[in-house]
Amino acid sequence: MSSNSPIIRFKDVYKYYYAGDEKVTALSGINLEFQQGDFVSIMGPSGGGKTTFLNCLGGLDFPDRGEIYLNNRLLNRMNDKELTELRRKEIGFVFQFFNLMPTLTVQENVELPLLLSHSAKTESKQVQILLDYVGLFHRAKSFPAELSGGEMQRVAIARALVHQPSIILADEPTGNLDSENGIRILELMNKASTDFNTTVVMATHNLQIADYGNRHFEIRDGKATPRAN
Repeated sequence: MSSNSPIIRFKDVYKYYYAGDEKVTALSGINLEFQQGDFVSIMGPSGGGKTTFLNCLGGLDFPDRGEIYLNNRLLNRMNDKELTELRRKEIGFVFQFFNLMPTLTVQENVELPLLLSHSAKTESKQVQILLDYVGLFHRAKSFPAELSGGEMQRVAIARALVHQPSIILADEPTGNLDSENGIRILELMNKASTDFNTTVVMATHNLQIADYGNRHFEIRDGKATPRAN
């Protein structure tokens, strides 16, 4: 892990929503720093602020107060074009429901971020290396409907890594898998964090899952507190 400045920094971040006339505080004074290569698990109940935290970090939402930095760049000062470019180059996403394109093959799904970033040419060798890394080289020409849930999530991890992002945001990545496949996915993400020196920030409401990683926090009622390992 890097001993330099933190790759992610939340500085006194607040986020509010309104339910009718009621003001709901989703994030309340969040102050956190993560280093390159950290595997961070964010535990908390549904509605506690975990997804809002990830959305703000991914530039999909904006805090009402405070500052969020990624690689020393202030996210909440960026315009839409800058944020889109940032997500394409710096951030990988892994979702609970995989979000694979059903009409594309496994290989084409993994290639998609490269195509969206207008790469001069698709890095086919990099895609093949990643498919081998997640154990799905033999499934390159298969379609998502032909895969198990665990296989689809491994494709999603390969897709998240293909543009060599600084961070991966994983929102309940094992929530749609059985226990055995869920553990395999966590082990793969943990390995990828080390092998690629990528910071992984994972949200979960599952206590067993939340024990993975080297940094552990709980977000409840919008407040973030460290959890004992």
